Amino acid sequence: MSVFLKETALCVFLLAATVLANSSWAQTNIVSANAGSIRTGVGPTPESTSIRTSLIGKYYNQVDGITLPEIVRLALETNGEIKISRLEVEKAKARLTQEGLRPNPSLDVSQRSGRLAGTPGDSEFVAGVSVPLEVFGQRSRRIDRAKAEIVLKEAEFSAKRRALETRIFLDYADALAALRELSVLDELIALDLQTVEFVQIRVNEGESAPLELSLLQTEIERLRVRRQILDGGLQSAITKLKYYAGLAYDQPLRLREDLLTATFPTLPPTIETGFTVGLSNRPEIRIAKLEEQLAIAGLRLIQSEAKPHLSAFSRFSYSDSSIDLPTGPYTQNSNRSLTFGILVGLPVFDRNQGAKAEAEIAIRQAQERHSFAEQVIKNEIVFAFQQIESAKRALNSLETNVLPRSRENIETIRKVYEIGEIKITDLLIEQRKLLDASRDMTESYIKRYRAEADLFIALGLTFEN
Repeated sequence: MSVFLKETALCVFLLAATVLANSSWAQTNIVSANAGSIRTGVGPTPESTSIRTSLIGKYYNQVDGITLPEIVRLALETNGEIKISRLEVEKAKARLTQEGLRPNPSLDVSQRSGRLAGTPGDSEFVAGVSVPLEVFGQRSRRIDRAKAEIVLKEAEFSAKRRALETRIFLDYADALAALRELSVLDELIALDLQTVEFVQIRVNEGESAPLELSLLQTEIERLRVRRQILDGGLQSAITKLKYYAGLAYDQPLRLREDLLTATFPTLPPTIETGFTVGLSNRPEIRIAKLEEQLAIAGLRLIQSEAKPHLSAFSRFSYSDSSIDLPTGPYTQNSNRSLTFGILVGLPVFDRNQGAKAEAEIAIRQAQERHSFAEQVIKNEIVFAFQQIESAKRALNSLETNVLPRSRENIETIRKVYEIGEIKITDLLIEQRKLLDASRDMTESYIKRYRAEADLFIALGLTFEN
């Protein structure tokens, strides 16, 4: 339990203990140091006990709960989008295998006959083989482009992973925030339920008006409504985390951390160090560089394909000519030949002019994307650092100024209420101020945690780094 909650609970309970100082059932309060619970000499009501048990049992368990790195690990194993992105990498690797293969030879076979033309004795048989020749580095250019595409797909996979982790971080922060505020509300509701008991006694003895008891009960109901709203938000965040972790909607998921203990791995101490880490880790930078390399490889391939295309061929031919005589067919001519040659495709009209221009534009586009990505990353890192510092200043002000003064005000009003000079409404007003200060403290913790999460994401870090 945080120092703030301990001191808040102590102040409120001292009020109850002082009012009941002459009652036989008032005892010394004891603040529990674990699980954020408060125990008093007066046993908690069954309702307050069920509230805390329900909260811890449904959403929080320090032993069997799950941590953020575990949720991320399960998400990377089960998320369909991540699986699809992995298959894109496999496709690129298969494409590299294809690009490394040599072109197949061609077999050309033909048979000529003069039978239909009135010269049945004339015939010719031709068989040839041609093999495309890859010159000017065409094959190596294809391989270079395929390798660059593999690295690009791997970087895109990292970007998909980062986007998934970002969504998980945000929903996890929402869950921690709701759990924290629920804990505070449960403490206040439990204390107010105990206060109802001694106010009821004072009303029965005629020392307090029934209106005071009604006002206190109304305050409790207001807190309960607020708790129901927070409980719904926490259930939504937990449901999203179940989806990311690949768990069924009816399968329990409990958090092992709370807002005060949840931390990220060591973050850079300065903005300049953050720039260095972010620009070296962020997948956007790698993707922009790889897109430039891929465009350059594509341009080289296009340039090589714009050169003359060569094919070597060999052809064997056999022909004969015969006439029919009364004594039988007589062959006049019989020829056999073996031909070798080179077939040259001349790039006269189509020299890949448009493809070259497109590749050059793609290179400039990748360079612009790289420059823009650097600006975005630096801005995200600066913003995260600023948010962290802002949250730290707010926490320091609340801990050193706001909360101590609010507690002093509670103590003063408690003494005045003890002698009967004020009504319980004044105490409730001050208690609401203390509750508002508590919420500001919770929001500051949330702001700091989310800012640390934003910085963790902006740096391109993972829990495996």
